[in-house]
Amino acid sequence: MRTKSSGILRFAWQHAWPFSVTFFMLFVLFYRVEVCHGQDYDDDTEPAAPPPEQEHCNGIFLSYTFISRKKEFPHLKNASAQAWAFKSIATILNAGEEELQAWKMFIGFQHKEILVSASGAVLVDSSDFPAAVGNGTYLAGYPMANLKTSIETALDLDQIQVKVDIIGTQFGVKPPGVPMPKTIRLENDGYRCPAPRRRGPSSMLVCCTKDPKYKAKKLKKTKFLPRQDGDLSLTYDVLQAYPMNYLAQVTIDNNHPLGRLDHWNLTWEWMRGEFISTMRGAYTHKKDGSGCIYGPAGVYYSDLDFSQVMNCDKKPVITDLPPYLANDTQVGKLPYCCRNGTILPKLMDESKARSIFQLQVYKLPPDLNRTSLNPPQKWSIVGVVNPHYKCGPPIRVDPTEFPDPSGIQATIAAIASWQVVCNITRPKVKQARCCVSFSAYYNASVIPCNTCACGCKESDTCNQNARAMFLPAEALLVPFANRTEKAKAWAKIKHYPVPNPLPCPDNCGVSINWHIDTDYRNGWTARVTLFNWDVTPFVDWYTAIQMKKAFPGFEKVYSFNGTSLPDINNTIFFQGLQGLNFLMGETNGTKMNEPRVPGKQQSVISFSKKHTPGLDIQRGDGFPSRVLFNGEECALPLEFPRPGNAGHQSRVHFLAVIFITVITFMLMTDRFHI
Repeated sequence: MRTKSSGILRFAWQHAWPFSVTFFMLFVLFYRVEVCHGQDYDDDTEPAAPPPEQEHCNGIFLSYTFISRKKEFPHLKNASAQAWAFKSIATILNAGEEELQAWKMFIGFQHKEILVSASGAVLVDSSDFPAAVGNGTYLAGYPMANLKTSIETALDLDQIQVKVDIIGTQFGVKPPGVPMPKTIRLENDGYRCPAPRRRGPSSMLVCCTKDPKYKAKKLKKTKFLPRQDGDLSLTYDVLQAYPMNYLAQVTIDNNHPLGRLDHWNLTWEWMRGEFISTMRGAYTHKKDGSGCIYGPAGVYYSDLDFSQVMNCDKKPVITDLPPYLANDTQVGKLPYCCRNGTILPKLMDESKARSIFQLQVYKLPPDLNRTSLNPPQKWSIVGVVNPHYKCGPPIRVDPTEFPDPSGIQATIAAIASWQVVCNITRPKVKQARCCVSFSAYYNASVIPCNTCACGCKESDTCNQNARAMFLPAEALLVPFANRTEKAKAWAKIKHYPVPNPLPCPDNCGVSINWHIDTDYRNGWTARVTLFNWDVTPFVDWYTAIQMKKAFPGFEKVYSFNGTSLPDINNTIFFQGLQGLNFLMGETNGTKMNEPRVPGKQQSVISFSKKHTPGLDIQRGDGFPSRVLFNGEECALPLEFPRPGNAGHQSRVHFLAVIFITVITFMLMTDRFHI
């Protein structure tokens, strides 16, 4: 039964609904108009205000901001082993009055971080991504290496500031903890940075200012940065420039007195699609045009015969030509080329301390004009048994000047020049390429090279962490594979412990034995023996020995050329005599089933005690503190030989002696009581 009130409501709704629909349409219309008005492109909304520290910075302002993270696979219960993908931003702003050239920034990562990418920057040591940076890393600007001032750009942030978007992996810091670095700082010379300040849990910032105490070298004023000093200097000179390609020359200079390269391999990374058309004085290990044919180069240079192109790899591997091509009219005819990749220290031969090659480089859009020149990045150079070099990024320097080839008194300048500086780093443990053994006249055992001194592969048949077993002297003359029985027999004779499994080999291609030969009142002698366990001979080899206490007493080397270098950490420099500068490779034995024979050279060295009072040879003063072969630092043993067999006896044998002594004493005491 319908009531009177329900009828009234129905009547009201029937007459009111047109007005409701009209009201709803007007609401939607005005709502949509408001939304469109909110996207007006003429709206000049001001960005967020910068931090106060930036406003008051009169120098270079650096900041690091943690953005986000996400748990990576696999998901582990162990929080310290759990990997997290993270994102952060590093910012460097020139708030000073001078242009900042070739900026470098240090970020002190501390959570086993692995960088996957860093837009707007490259790693200073030329490492590739992903890169382990758990101990911190140095970033350099690319493609924007220089930061102008706001004065000369009218506060154009695109020219005075760089933001580096960092993506990587970190371990062990789970929410709500924030994986921040220890510190950030500017690494350019002439600036000093205080300890960075934290702004909230996820932001770190610092203002680096000019150091008033820094005294820069008085150099000729240049448009670009002055050339830097380094152990190895590589120069990338553009000699000729065209809209679509250019001719470049690469010069490698060895500036370290003990540095060296043999069969050098140079690599870099093209960042803008370039490829190498032709070369003189060097060649790439891979000659293949397919990378160009199926890539952007094949589309743009559709009429080019890529079968004649030298290399289309993004990361080419370049090496020197052999000597017989030095006078070849197509690939040779360049000074300082074609030496099989050998670069000697100036101490040995200044004319062989440099290497040069040229390459024709083709470019891709949008770089098709004469002035668009971009050098490759991430340079790296390695040799055979040579120092480990770490290279920085290319730095723009003033154009190199060359003498006029016609012979007149004039110079010709390159169109543009960049310098790459590489410095020698000490090899990590178990990553050397040569090793040293110690022996002495006062101990019958030889302390061999360390286990895995030059690296080891995973193996169940040997112990990578066991100490190398002492050897008889004759065991040094045979390969490691033939030393096992000799080492076991020697351990049995001398009552040394025998590890199970046995220690792994040293795996070094070159080993050096330092033997204390004699020790008398007025002097002493040592004998050094070089062993080459590889099949490849070493031409123009050299060895450098650093002595801490005994160096002032050095007198003479009898079978080598010896030079004392007191200004280089008390170093004695050895090289082969004329006609004996070849350290031959390993050869077969004279009879069937005999072990292979290493190439070897040997000399006696005499020392005087006149200038080294208090020298104690038997306590280790006669052994070197550092040994280099062809510039490569060799791994040294962990101990010195001691007089007699002291220090080499096994603990079991020593306890047995004590036990027998005690029992004998008790029996004698008991006999007296009877």
